[in-house]
Amino acid sequence: MKKYLSLIFTIALLACHHNDIPDVSNIKIDLKVQRFEKDFFSMDTTKILLEMERLRITYPNFINDFMNQILGFTSKSSPDSVTKYVYLFIRDYRFVKDSADKLYPDFEPVSKDIRKGLQFVKYYFPNYKTPVKIITFIGPFDGYSDVLTSDALAVGLQLHMGKNFSFYKSDIAHDLFPEYITEKFEPAYIPVNCIKNIIDDLYPDKSTGKALIEQMVEKGKRLYLMDKFLPYISDYMKIGYTEKQLAYCYKNEAVIWDFFLTNDLLNNSDQNIVKNYIGDSPKTQELGDDSPGNIGSFAGWQIVKKYMSKNPNVTLQELMEMDARDIYATSRYKP
Repeated sequence: MKKYLSLIFTIALLACHHNDIPDVSNIKIDLKVQRFEKDFFSMDTTKILLEMERLRITYPNFINDFMNQILGFTSKSSPDSVTKYVYLFIRDYRFVKDSADKLYPDFEPVSKDIRKGLQFVKYYFPNYKTPVKIITFIGPFDGYSDVLTSDALAVGLQLHMGKNFSFYKSDIAHDLFPEYITEKFEPAYIPVNCIKNIIDDLYPDKSTGKALIEQMVEKGKRLYLMDKFLPYISDYMKIGYTEKQLAYCYKNEAVIWDFFLTNDLLNNSDQNIVKNYIGDSPKTQELGDDSPGNIGSFAGWQIVKKYMSKNPNVTLQELMEMDARDIYATSRYKP
């Protein structure tokens, strides 16, 4: 009987959770998918400059971003150097394109999740001009991946080929990316990264260089927005953990917070120390091998959730514009 009661209680909790999610089905989001990598790699490499001009017709804005920001050309680059580099790039990255064709024969399953996220963005921020296009591309492994352009969400597929993609296991890749980073090179992270870029566009993070507690809360605000924009995405993906790592954090939430208090870290502004608790890393050294990195963002997330649970009438706009220290003080966070 206890098992049945437990199941009923769990179902009730889930029902309540989903009741908190607004219905955004009537919010229209125009989002066209363009597969730039398909057009780029199908160029006739005997007349690359002419082919690039042809691409400019279909991608009038993105072609400049791709050539200048992603491939790294400048106005001083000679036509010969452009031709040679593009030819070599197409040759050397053909295997990525061929693999992407198999992994992403249809981008609709991914764009569907992005579109849903943008519906929530528009629900909470109706005046925000959402992108009208998703442009997929393949760029250098050591270059940009997911970026927000003037009118599009650009997705670099070279860093979304699945954690077991052969190149990610190579010595060259290991020099570029530690394993805890390549673990997140999965297709499922594309919507997460796209919505992160939207959040940064809405509210650029100005907390860099400030005390740890301020950076923690600012990161927590962003994770709270992710909760609202991507309510159906697993929490561990929003913060970039594994399921096991997030479970560790919740199990040891009081221990984590006590660590910050005992070591008098919250008001520390030494960025050499702050960086140990904010941003990607394989673990938090002082908390042991089972702990994840970026532990400060996790704590900041819980502070913001605590604050909002006490102040349900505060809008997301008001939350994002609020002083981080005021949020911390008002939350009276104490796990």
